[in-house]
Amino acid sequence: MSEKEVLLTQEGLKKLEDELEHLKSVKRREVAERIKVAIGYGDISENSEYEDAKNEQAFIEGRVITLEKMLRNARIVNLDEVDTSTVSVGSIVTLKDLEFGELVEYTIVGTAESDPFQNKISNESPVGKSIIGKQKGAKVDVTVPAGVIQYEIMDIKK
Repeated sequence: MSEKEVLLTQEGLKKLEDELEHLKSVKRREVAERIKVAIGYGDISENSEYEDAKNEQAFIEGRVITLEKMLRNARIVNLDEVDTSTVSVGSIVTLKDLEFGELVEYTIVGTAESDPFQNKISNESPVGKSIIGKQKGAKVDVTVPAGVIQYEIMDIKK
């Protein structure tokens, strides 16, 4: 089974590489030290510090594997090549909510970089899927858990 391609901007790539480096060089050492200290408390069968440290170690190792896989399958989106005639990964899109008249601006990114709190939405999110490939002036219906939201694409830039 082929692994899924991970779309990243240069900024997103750097962020994932930094996180991986931090986990490998800092967090692994911290958790190893916590485990060592917890073992020093004696019987590990009922030692909550030991259990917590082992759980954190498992989480860190899982995240390292996930990040390494993502970086191995990364395709970097060159923002200089983003076409502003249609919405694509790397586009900054201004949408107008047709029901309330509100404007919202989203940056379309790959799933690994999405951060709704910074208005970075995934190309695989409901809004992202609905607007990818569309042009300025297009009206789209986005199905969300609360129902259907109608947007008009007001602007596309990079």
